[in-house]
Amino acid sequence: MSKRSLRFSSILAITLAAACAVGVSQAAIAAVQSQQPVLPKGVEQVTSVEGFTEYRLPNGLRVLLFPDQSKQTVTVNVTYLVGSRHENYGETGMAHLLEHLMYKGSKNHPNIPQELTEHGTRPNGSTLFDRTNYFETFSSTDVNLDWAIKMEADRMVNSFIAKKDLDTEMTVVRNEYESGENQPALVVFKRIFAAAYDWHNYANLPIGARSDIENVPIPRLQDFYHRYYQPDNAVLLVTGKFDPAKTLQLIADNFGPIPRPTRVLEPIYTIEPAQDGERMVSVKRVGDTQFVGVGYHVPSGSHPDFAVVDILTLILADTPSGRLYKALVETKKASSVDSLDIPLHDPGLMILFAEVRKEQSLDAAREAAIKTIEEMATKAPTQEEVDRARTSLLKNIDLTLNSAERVGLELSEWMAQGDWRLYFLNRDRLKKITPADVQRVAAAYLRPVNRTVGLFIPTDKPERAEIPPPPDVAALVKDYKGSAVVAEGEAFDPSPANIEARTARSDLAGGLKLALLSKKTRGNTVVASLTIRFGDEQSLMNRGTAGELAGSMLMRGTAKHTRQQIQDEFDKLKARVGVIGGPTTAGASIETTRENFPAVLRLVAEILREPSFPAAEFEQLKQEALAGIEESRREPQSVAGIAFSRHMSPYPKSDVRYTSTPEEDIEEVKSTTLDDARKFYADFYGGSTGELAAVGDFDAKEIEKLAAELFGSWKSPRPFTRLATGYQDIPPINQSFETPDKANAVFFAGQRLNVRDDDPDYPALLLGNYMLGGGFLNSRLATRIRQKEGLSYSIGSGFSAGSIDKNGQFIVQAIYAPQNAAKLEAAIKEEIARALKDGFTAEEVAAAKSGYLQSVQVSRAQDAGLARRLVQYRYLNRTLAWDAELEKKIAALTPDEIAAAMRRHIDASKLTIVKAGDFATAAAKPESKPN
Repeated sequence: MSKRSLRFSSILAITLAAACAVGVSQAAIAAVQSQQPVLPKGVEQVTSVEGFTEYRLPNGLRVLLFPDQSKQTVTVNVTYLVGSRHENYGETGMAHLLEHLMYKGSKNHPNIPQELTEHGTRPNGSTLFDRTNYFETFSSTDVNLDWAIKMEADRMVNSFIAKKDLDTEMTVVRNEYESGENQPALVVFKRIFAAAYDWHNYANLPIGARSDIENVPIPRLQDFYHRYYQPDNAVLLVTGKFDPAKTLQLIADNFGPIPRPTRVLEPIYTIEPAQDGERMVSVKRVGDTQFVGVGYHVPSGSHPDFAVVDILTLILADTPSGRLYKALVETKKASSVDSLDIPLHDPGLMILFAEVRKEQSLDAAREAAIKTIEEMATKAPTQEEVDRARTSLLKNIDLTLNSAERVGLELSEWMAQGDWRLYFLNRDRLKKITPADVQRVAAAYLRPVNRTVGLFIPTDKPERAEIPPPPDVAALVKDYKGSAVVAEGEAFDPSPANIEARTARSDLAGGLKLALLSKKTRGNTVVASLTIRFGDEQSLMNRGTAGELAGSMLMRGTAKHTRQQIQDEFDKLKARVGVIGGPTTAGASIETTRENFPAVLRLVAEILREPSFPAAEFEQLKQEALAGIEESRREPQSVAGIAFSRHMSPYPKSDVRYTSTPEEDIEEVKSTTLDDARKFYADFYGGSTGELAAVGDFDAKEIEKLAAELFGSWKSPRPFTRLATGYQDIPPINQSFETPDKANAVFFAGQRLNVRDDDPDYPALLLGNYMLGGGFLNSRLATRIRQKEGLSYSIGSGFSAGSIDKNGQFIVQAIYAPQNAAKLEAAIKEEIARALKDGFTAEEVAAAKSGYLQSVQVSRAQDAGLARRLVQYRYLNRTLAWDAELEKKIAALTPDEIAAAMRRHIDASKLTIVKAGDFATAAAKPESKPN
């Protein structure tokens, strides 16, 4: 099989974390409160809840500080309370378009992408219905924080928002719009929203209408910016390791001088009337799978009933316990189910989805879905169903509250609904929900007249499903105090030397290698990564699909637990766990807390060592796999990606590294039996070769002893021999594939390189590629193709090199409008040729060094990534000293050394190019341009 996930994952699935904090002592709370900073002149403290403290500046800016000394990073997030809900006629997509232009520079920060890269940040921005936010995570230094606060203050009111930038960025945003048009589920999702609302702006998704994106005049966009991008319409959030007093003064010094605007933001007074009949919408486009979505109007996120909607949604659509899953997937009426219920400022939509294969009846799936959903009003949920959903939601929020970065970004959504404290209030509501509450809410909203799927039906006695208006948020949160503050962790230095000093390595008698890094973390969290390795080239021949399916069956039942019981147990243990396998490896990823880590590890060992391979689950897995293959078989990304991989990595069909076609995949999945999967497991799975790494709050000696108990005696049936993947000189090709009715096209270009990561040229190639196609919007390729010419929303290059074999690769990827194919290809070739001919300036190299070295420091500060790195290094017999040495080499590079290395290895004439898109339609239709 080709390298793709067998599990269908809807692009619309949004994990909504409601919340529950880990309790700490009153002494700990007092200690946090005693650290409250001295307030700068004019700044007032508004409230404090569970470690978050809100302040307000005289100009109206709200400031939220959440210090967490356990991380060596800081996240700065600015949320503007403006989204697609605030757009007028002809302005759809304006908030999102403005989000893009905010990266084009401001008065004192003319090249924001360059600065973001130089400071090694992980930045982004996003636009939704009620808000727009901008954030950057960076290494915790005074210099970085000072820069971030000054940059965000400057672009709040001094961004260029220039016509020349709109001219190029418009086509980038349009390309993003086109990429969404390629996804059938997203198109159906858009149509449901459009049909469900008569007057409210939630009918329009934030991406907007193509014509509005193309034609919006720059004065109108500038007016929108000046109206909403003001301190009294913004919330500044700082989380991570920082000094609260210094940071508050820094904020006051930079945001304080911005005057409070004299304009008044008029309230939005449009209220969507109650729906008065079933509605249906259909979309007919090229594709290979069917979808049915059923939507119902539900209250706003601030309304008490929304927490019940959260529970109700999980009871219906969770996998595998959900009622829809059992009614549709287990009966083979659908291949998978999914759901969406976004907490919004005004009443929103709850949408339930089912993916249906072509050979299945769409009508049968729709009827079964509607019957199952609307039976909730008469078939009350059990206490077990409610408890299971609640446990899952509270687990996710417990873990979110343990991450200063994640919880900070989550609060953007709740700020937009009226107040960030709604996040905690919603969590508290979840704890009190009963089966009777769920049935009441189902009866109130899951009604035929409130449904968007069906037809209009005249009736003499119309019904209404009245949706309550948003409550008075100020009154709701006025005296809210929250729960106890989550315990803090230690200030951990993520330098290679300190990681090495804190990491304990050992080998179990059975062969498994351990790397354990124990430290105090926020909320006593711990993450772990486990990999086991098996097989050899000869024994794995013609068994790739059996290996994929065997690995995907691991979490679907053991000798002691069913699939549902496994999920329930992980929820009770407050654990996020993934266990998966393939043709050559299997493994697990774990995130949990100190007290639950041993029990979680025991259950992971049971999943790996005692899978039961239930026949019913295997048939469901095959249906999911087939639906996933069929869904992507005509998508440009899949078509081009498969063709590119088949050419660049040619292996015989019997080899597990062979890249198969969708048609071959379908045949393989259909012909592979449960016995094939069971036999693959029996022939290969064992713990003789593998690595286990853990990072976080745990007792290293206890975990080492437990690992020996769980995996020490688990012997592999046969020895492991690594599959060698040496350099191949691949002749270049230039291929183009037609994908009809797909508005977005995909471009791949690449070259195999005869290098390994200990090659003297490796550091120079790494930094050279970073300047050519890495960084954040300021690489050579991004600056030319996205920033200057507006040809692509997503453009970049990558470089990799093997650690054992000489197996390197340089690759360029882009998405674009099909009519721009020739321009895009020419621009990419020109930029690569220019880099090879002229090299890079001293200023470019200095900035790239700073940004790259800070970005790797940020990566090491992420515990999950560090655990994966420790696993890989145990396999390679490396320590973090390798990182330290590489960073020294990068810091010492000169422009001439970088240029020389790139010329030795990269040859533009040897690039293989593969494109996929609807080029025939584009050739017959000239590109539209703004007025």
